[in-house]
Amino acid sequence: MGITRVLAALACPLVAGGLAWADAARGATNAGALEAQITLGPELPGRRMSFNLYPDLRRKSAQAAETEDEMHNVVVYLENVATDALPRAESFVMSQQDGTFVPHVLPVPLGSTVEFPNADEVYHNVFSLSRSYAFDLGRYPRGTSRSVRFDEPGVVKVFCHIHSDMSGVVLVLPNGFFARPDERGRLRIDGIPPGEYTVVAWHERAPRTTRTVSIAAGEATRVEFEIPLAEQSDAGG
Repeated sequence: MGITRVLAALACPLVAGGLAWADAARGATNAGALEAQITLGPELPGRRMSFNLYPDLRRKSAQAAETEDEMHNVVVYLENVATDALPRAESFVMSQQDGTFVPHVLPVPLGSTVEFPNADEVYHNVFSLSRSYAFDLGRYPRGTSRSVRFDEPGVVKVFCHIHSDMSGVVLVLPNGFFARPDERGRLRIDGIPPGEYTVVAWHERAPRTTRTVSIAAGEATRVEFEIPLAEQSDAGG
């Protein structure tokens, strides 16, 4: 798959903070919605040691980390969704740009394939030692891409063997009912079958926060989450 085509797919799976699923379950007339307001704790900028063979890439990575909006790294999702309401798997993209993984956090439903295109002028590598799924895609140059299919739920932390300050997270979720908040911390998940659910607010530097909600047909249930962020460690990778 050419890199232009792969990068163009970045915007396709995510629309207005939610998912552009075409399943009948998501468009059912008896479905409800979840609206959430996210508040983050005090921003605690962390410093990470960088070991990099390419100084230019290291400088770009540091600049990106300083300006990263942590709100975009929050994911809100539903647990205990009936299997007949599951959306189909899609293809997602986590690219390697300016010595970083973009996006840093990528939520995907179970069974999805993630493309890892290299948009930089140097070789990159993508690997993970995560318990839910370990893999190593090897080294590959600019303009090429490799992919992984995720069939087990969990947090998959990805790294680059060549650039130790590169890291990202693929959050593999049991269903497609999830969303990321906008810059004001607001999000909405539509097409939810009526019932009682556990709603989870996730961030890699915060304890898992949950709420129990009841979703009614034709109505939007509102919840609020306050997520305290822990300071990043000074470890490389």
